[in-house]
This record gives sequence, structure tokens and C-alpha cells, in this order.
Amino acid sequence: MSPNKFYLKEACVETLAQAIAAEKKGADRIELCADLHLEGLTPSKDLILKVVQELHIPVRVMIRPRAGDFLYSEKEITEMKRAIITCKNLGVEGVVFGVLKADKTLDLEIISMLIKLAFPLNVVIHKAIDDTPDLLKALEDLTVIKGISTILTSGGAKTAFEGAGVLKEMIKTSTTTIAIMPAGKITSGNISEIHNLLGASAYH
Repeated sequence: MSPNKFYLKEACVETLAQAIAAEKKGADRIELCADLHLEGLTPSKDLILKVVQELHIPVRVMIRPRAGDFLYSEKEITEMKRAIITCKNLGVEGVVFGVLKADKTLDLEIISMLIKLAFPLNVVIHKAIDDTPDLLKALEDLTVIKGISTILTSGGAKTAFEGAGVLKEMIKTSTTTIAIMPAGKITSGNISEIHNLLGASAYH
């Protein structure tokens, strides 16, 4: 593989100070979350607004009403819809979410509905995909849904390095409209190494 020299660096942050610092250090884009110790939840409206106002790089916002699994109640889906509308009104560049069914396959019906609601924002399907029984099948299912810009994944493993084999296959089979964005313990110290391994267009 001969990877492109350019790749986009996305930083995951939970405060305004972290967002400003990430931009200064060279991040190309921000994923804004609350409660990163819980792997990221929906941030407050006030924080989203402050970050959008202060930063000069694109801001994507996590839409996740609670920690734990990705099987949501009707009430939680309603919360996600409200959060997406808020993000549209505040001028973010994209939203990040994922929904599973009881068998841990993607809930394509609800995902499709949320994508339509999010339009024209960019939509990222997050690491809920790593909980699915077959990542390549999940990717295939997502390619038929219009409006997805990115899939955030560690290839079903704890780290991008551990999931590199699956990530390579996902990048190889992904459509030109959906970017596979590797995630999982990627740092400024190892991003060159993982890029030489995978050749993705963006890293988280």
C-alpha cells in the first residue's frame, strides 16, 4: 500500500479548552463529546455553541443519550432527534451516532431516519459498528443508505493496531462516498505508523 501523504486528524474533546488546544496543536476537525470516561455522550447545547463560535475548524458532535449499549428506547431516540435538530441550528459540521438492534446488528431503519433528520449535516456512524457480529456485512448494509460520510471504527478491536486487518479490508471495500476513519488509541506519536499500515484519509 502506498498511502497518501495527507490525512485528516480528528481530535476527540469534551471541553472548550481542550477544543481550542487541539486546534492550536494542528487538529483538522473536532469531535465534541461529554463524559469521555463513558466513551462519549451528547454534550450540552451551551458547550456546542461555545465551541462552534471559538473554533475555525469543523466541529462534529456526539449524539449518544446514555452510556452502555446502543439499543435505545423510544424516549432515547426522541432525545437523539432533539439533539440533532439542536446541532443543525447551532451550525455544527456533522453529527456522530449509531443504533443497534437486540441482536447487535445495525438498526438501519432508525439510522436512516436520523440521517434524513440530520441532512445536510455530515453523518458519522460511530463505534457501535464494532459491536456488530460482522463488520464487513455492517459496512455493506450502510453503503446502501445515502447521507453517511464517515464510519468511525477500530475494526472490532480495542485499538486500531489490533483491528488493522479488518480496517484494511473495510478501507479496501468502502465506497468512495464513505470514509473509514480508524480510531482506538491513535496518538500524535503513532499516527504515522498507523497511516503507513492503513493509508486511510482520516484518523480519530
